[in-house]
Amino acid sequence: MFEKALKGNNYYWIWLAFLGTFMAIGAICYLRQYMYGLGLTGMSRSVSWGLYISNFTFLVGVAAGGVMLVLPYYVHNYKAFGRITILGEFLAIAALTMCLMFIIADLGQPTRALNVLLHPTPNSMLFWDMIVLNGYLFLNILCGWVILTAERKQVKPPKWIYIFVYISIPFAISIHTVTAMLYCGLPGRHFWLSAIIAPRFLASAFAAGPALIVLVSLILKRVANFDAGKEAIDKMVTIILYAALINAFFVMLEFFVGFYSNIPGHMHTLQYLFAGLEHGGHVYNNLVPFMWGFVVLCLAGFVLLAVPYTRRNDLWLAIGCAAIFIGLWLDKGIGFVLGGFVPTPLEEIVEYYPTLNEIMITIAVWCTGFFILTILYKIAVSVEHEIEA
Repeated sequence: MFEKALKGNNYYWIWLAFLGTFMAIGAICYLRQYMYGLGLTGMSRSVSWGLYISNFTFLVGVAAGGVMLVLPYYVHNYKAFGRITILGEFLAIAALTMCLMFIIADLGQPTRALNVLLHPTPNSMLFWDMIVLNGYLFLNILCGWVILTAERKQVKPPKWIYIFVYISIPFAISIHTVTAMLYCGLPGRHFWLSAIIAPRFLASAFAAGPALIVLVSLILKRVANFDAGKEAIDKMVTIILYAALINAFFVMLEFFVGFYSNIPGHMHTLQYLFAGLEHGGHVYNNLVPFMWGFVVLCLAGFVLLAVPYTRRNDLWLAIGCAAIFIGLWLDKGIGFVLGGFVPTPLEEIVEYYPTLNEIMITIAVWCTGFFILTILYKIAVSVEHEIEA
């Protein structure tokens, strides 16, 4: 079926060339980082996780969000998701590939990744994160490809594949749960030391992942004549609304814990994120615009998806989903990860500013993910058109 990815109009090839250009630039920047080391990044002893891990954390949620299509379709027999379930599985493949690339970029020397295999430590969350991420990637590749092949031949998928489909559901939950445990298992960082990190991660995942799927479905409807179906889109929007609302509730709980209980370590980070923190006569507030951007975007997106008039309009629906997606990236990818380092356990404030080299590598990884996603969706849509013909 790969031959279907080699056929497309001029816009298709221009889009791939555009992505390929940034991928090439990012590859050069990564070679610079590989030769020089992580000193080319804005990370330091005080802020040891930067743009790479913040994007990794967010994209794990995007990958896990695909389960909101798989679960209703395969477990509850919700046939409306029949045409777009494959989109969720292929999105998970692209998102997980980006996750692994961000981890490799953050390690500095990629051979260090072999230490997890050569020296396994089951008492480490990183060991289990490696297992669930690679396991979920394998499951989505296997299930997506086998089911799409069967659909192309217009036969029922083999019964044995459903075993792996059902296994993929707890794996989807586990990839974000284990990632959350990487944070809440660090007692030295007060902001991350919370029992609701895992459910908060899952709530944002079940909003961000479906939001991207709806957005891509609307794009495919316009450029590829692929209609996911009104009922499916409407149900996905409902899922996004509930998940975004639950995520907002969890964020407000963090404020209650910090300020009502007057816990300095928790309260100071929230002050730094939303108002800035004064220390030594200087106000540190480099993340404040991003966090208020998160509030405005999520609120605007929620309104656009909740109001019937804008919800029925494809343009406003796309804008609303994009707002939710970007807003949650600002919350989890920027605010949660980077904000957790301020202040340090020694009550010092060290702000993080990514370097241009770091930013270009990050852009290249995202472009690689969208390149893979474009190829996979081109194959899936071509198969659908072939069946219809």
